Amino acid sequence: MTPPEARRILVTGAAGQIGTELVSTVAERYGPGAVLATDVRDPAGWAHDCPAMQLNCLDAAAVRRTVDDFGTTAVFHLAAVLSAAGEASPSAAYRTNMDGLLNVLEAAAAVGCQVFVPSSIAAFGPTSPRDPTPQAALQRPTTIYGVTKVAGELLCDYYHARFGVDARGLRFPGLISYSAPPGGGTTDYAVEIFHAALEDRRYTCFLRPDTRMDMMYMADAIRAAVELMDAPVEALTHRNAFNVTAMQFTPAELAEAIRVHVPGFEIEYDPDPLRQSIADSWPDRLDDSEARSQWGWQPEYDLSATVSAMLDGVGRLAPVQAGSARR
Repeated sequence: MTPPEARRILVTGAAGQIGTELVSTVAERYGPGAVLATDVRDPAGWAHDCPAMQLNCLDAAAVRRTVDDFGTTAVFHLAAVLSAAGEASPSAAYRTNMDGLLNVLEAAAAVGCQVFVPSSIAAFGPTSPRDPTPQAALQRPTTIYGVTKVAGELLCDYYHARFGVDARGLRFPGLISYSAPPGGGTTDYAVEIFHAALEDRRYTCFLRPDTRMDMMYMADAIRAAVELMDAPVEALTHRNAFNVTAMQFTPAELAEAIRVHVPGFEIEYDPDPLRQSIADSWPDRLDDSEARSQWGWQPEYDLSATVSAMLDGVGRLAPVQAGSARR
């Protein structure tokens, strides 16, 4: 494994919800010059903390050239179309999620670098055990996003077995953060609700009040990804698609936790049939015992800590966003 002082980290999808915080974390950990942030969007609108450039992961030659030129030792491949957005254009989601991953794995096989690929709770489906869902379980997802995540897990396994690529990944639950807007996922309500609570004291949720979902605060998710990539290979009986989890709650329970800090906050429910059907197809809780035993995974944020951190972060971010809008 590459020693920390020699790390050269390439991040794709760096302007997204995960990428925004991951870039800051690895830039602080390894130094800004050791990280190259890339996204299909122009970096003039999102870049900070470290060097950045525009990169379309569907351009195989550009991916290979960027990996080579930067002297990359690890790619955090985050470029993807998420669950609800994927249902709006399944063919575009498939191309982005599969062809982009294939191009990254090809480049990694050529230069010998590590790859981190996030999978998702969406890789499971309604026929998977719901509570808890074990590490090894039947995977029959009902969304194109879930289909690409299962296929991506298998593709990473293939590139490890066939070409020796050290590809590692996590099956994330819903992720909650304030640093970047949500990206079209089914769990977006758990981000939107905090903005609404502080701005309007009212929120209309697109899921039923009793929809229990597996969730994680973004700081835990970023730490899990970095810790997995740093784990010694001999500690891992497998590398790819570890279940990780932190907390489970319903929209009604989240609203009640917010009312502790925002008295009078009101929530209404207008379930969106598509997103409700996606949520209903996912497990209630992942069994992450393999991650805990193999590389010491342990979440730090429960529901109470997450609500406090989100309200504080959104509150601090709001004046900045308002100032940007005025300019």
